[in-house]
This record gives sequence, structure tokens and C-alpha cells, in this order.
Amino acid sequence: MGIVELLLLAVGVSMDAFAAAICKGIETKKATFKQKLLCGVWFGGFQGLMPFIGFILGVSFAGFIDKVSSWVAFLLLFILGVNMLKEAFSSEEEETRKGFNVKSMFILAVATSIDALAVGVAFVAVPVEILDASSIVNTAFACIVITLTTFLFSFWGVNVGNLFGSSYKSGAEAAGGFVLIFIGAKILLEHFGILDFMSNGDVLFGLLIPFVGTVFGSAIVFIVKRDINETVKMILTGMTGGIMLACSVWTLLYPSILDGKVMTVAAGFMIGILFQYALDKAIPHTHVFTNAEEGPSTKLNRSSKVMLSEIIHHVPEGMAIGVMYAGVLNGSGDIALTTAIALTLGIAVQNIPEGAFVSSPLHTESGEVKGKSFLMGVVSGVVEPILGIAAIILGTALPGILPFLMSMTGGAIAFLVLEETIPSMSAGKHTDKGTISFAVFFCLMMVLTFRAGG
Repeated sequence: MGIVELLLLAVGVSMDAFAAAICKGIETKKATFKQKLLCGVWFGGFQGLMPFIGFILGVSFAGFIDKVSSWVAFLLLFILGVNMLKEAFSSEEEETRKGFNVKSMFILAVATSIDALAVGVAFVAVPVEILDASSIVNTAFACIVITLTTFLFSFWGVNVGNLFGSSYKSGAEAAGGFVLIFIGAKILLEHFGILDFMSNGDVLFGLLIPFVGTVFGSAIVFIVKRDINETVKMILTGMTGGIMLACSVWTLLYPSILDGKVMTVAAGFMIGILFQYALDKAIPHTHVFTNAEEGPSTKLNRSSKVMLSEIIHHVPEGMAIGVMYAGVLNGSGDIALTTAIALTLGIAVQNIPEGAFVSSPLHTESGEVKGKSFLMGVVSGVVEPILGIAAIILGTALPGILPFLMSMTGGAIAFLVLEETIPSMSAGKHTDKGTISFAVFFCLMMVLTFRAGG
């Protein structure tokens, strides 16, 4: 386990403590610096101590664990992640013990960190390899990182509880749960030799950047008190359309033509169009700005259909990132790592308004509470890293079909721009601003792509 995986793991396991700290902030209403410090020390200390205890206990079973190490790590992280997701989607309020005295904080710190024993056992199965030292020293270092990460989140969580109440809680737990499941799946796939190329964390980090953009965008619901201004809406819509069309043309289609046959690329492009069209017709969803409903009839409420609409958007985006990294890993001469990073950053940037386009309207138009609106925005972005890994596996196993896969994802993205983004830009009063924004960001993404690749 490298530094990137460790940092992601530390953030993931700290989310229970973060949620509990928010609850402490809610009950205290205006916590003092000392109370915030106490919260950070208690939660951080126990969250770091438990994995170390789990590691010591796990060493006794090292011989057995070695045989099933990756499965153990996957199952432990999967169970932790699913438990966090269950809590995130639960309508029941968690109980916290009032006050910051030793008894109440001890009980709460143990309760929020007991699951972290499993992380320590996972460290036996998948050793931390950061320092040039023994496994126990590396594990101690990992526990210190978890301690500091949890301390910061817990300290900040009290502030969040003071300022926003329980709004952030469910979204934080959902994001943390998804991250733990993602890491567990990665460990299992590496065990079978499928993801050996991700050992340095570069690709893992790249796959998660767009998801982070969606999380940040979804969090805008806590800042904006009313519906997004019409002019801002058109500018952001134009921005997303310009970036995505540039990604389709310059990052996906152009290199695939250089690396393959034109007819193969043309076929891939049209299949991508048909693939996205099929998703559009098979999944019930609502376009957030035009309120146009598509897909089969269903009893799902508007909020769920708006979220599904954004999930449909993220499908080709995740595939696009995956095929680009597959091209880099396969040594394709026309795909540079810098170009893949440019695509990743472009999608991450446009995911910020896309996340906001889910959470903000759900709150202002559908009447959902901010916490649930944020949660649904976060969930909409989870499909990207999952499909990114799937595309990398397919592109790495069958490198000869990369030009086809690239053109296919380019076609799917082009369909989204033509089918929704451009009509959304035409639905408002400030269409000229949307068009200018579209052109500007198309040009910027084009320059970024070729500057990065050159």
C-alpha cells in the first residue's frame, strides 16, 4: 500500500468520527476551541490506535492471512464501506452522548473506531510500504497518518456541526464508504495481476479526481441559498458543453484516428452514439433545467430521476478516463500521460457544475433537505471511477481495440452534448452567454490537450 492509497484510506475511515463530531457540534451549538481540540484528540487517537491493535493481533495469523490476504483486505474494507453507506442512507438519527467529559468521549471514540481494528488486519494482508523500514514501523506510520487525518476531520466536524447542522453528515459518510469499497476492489484486482500498473497510485489518483469534482460541486448546495442565477446557469452549462465536446473531438477521436483506421473509428463513434441513446431510452430520468422526462414510465420521484440523469452523464466520462489511461499504460505513441491528465482535469472541472446541477435544484425546486440533495449529488458521481477501472481492464487486456473504445466514448460524449447541453443552453434567456462560454472552454480545452501532449 502506497502513500496515495493510505491517504484515501485515512480519509475513508475518519468519516465515522467526522459524522460524530458534527453531531457534537450540533448539540453544543457553539463549541469552544478546547472542546474542538478534545474531539480531535479523542477521535484521532482511537482511530489511529485501533488499526495498530488490529495489526498486532493479525500478525499472529499472518501465515493464514498470506494465503487469502487480498480477499481478507477486500472483505474488510467492503464491509466497512457498506456499513458507512447504510448509515448514510439511513433515516434514523445517530445518538451521541452529550458533553465532552472523559466518560462520554471515551464511549463515543471507541464506538466510532472499533471497526478500524479490521483496517489493522488489512495492513497484515496488504503491508504498508512507504518507509524504508520494518512492517511494524510502516504500520505505526500509517496509524499516525490516520490519527492526524481523523484529528483534522473531527476538529473541523465540530465547526461544521455548529454552522450547518447535520447537512454534511450523510454525504460525508457516503463518500467515505465509496472510497473504502473502491480501495478494497483495487486490492483484490491487483491480487489477480489485473491492476499491477496502479501500484504507484498515479492511475488510482487520476480515477478519483473527477469524483472529487462531483463532491465539491454537490457541496455548493450549502453555499447557494436560492436557485442558481440564470446567467450563471447558462455560463456553466456552456462551460460543461465546451469542455466535453473538446474532450470528445481532440482527446478521444483525433488520437484514435491517428492510431487506427478511419472506418473503425467511424464505426466506434456511431456505436457510442447508439450506446448513449440506448441508456437514454432505457433509464427513466429528468433533465434538470428543461424538466424534460425520458425513459420508461416509473413511480420514481423527480429527485431520483434527476440523479439518474446525471449518472447517465457520468457513464461515458468514466469510460473516457479509463481508455485514456489504458492507452498510456499500453505505450500508445499518440496518447501521453499528460494528455490523459488533461482529460481527467477537464472532466473534473466540468463535474463541479454538474454536481451543483443535481444538488442545488433538488433543494430549491424539489424541496429536498440540503443533506439529502448533497448525498444524491455525491452518489451520481460514483459510477465514474468504477467504469474507469472497467475500461482500463478491457483496454489493457485487448490493446488492439483501443482506437475503437476511444471513438466509442467520444461518440457517447458527443451525444450528451448534442442531446442535452445545447438544448439546455437554448432554453434560457441568456443563450448568447452560454454560447460564448461554450466556445471559450472548447478552445481552452483544445489548447490544454495539445500543449499537454506536445
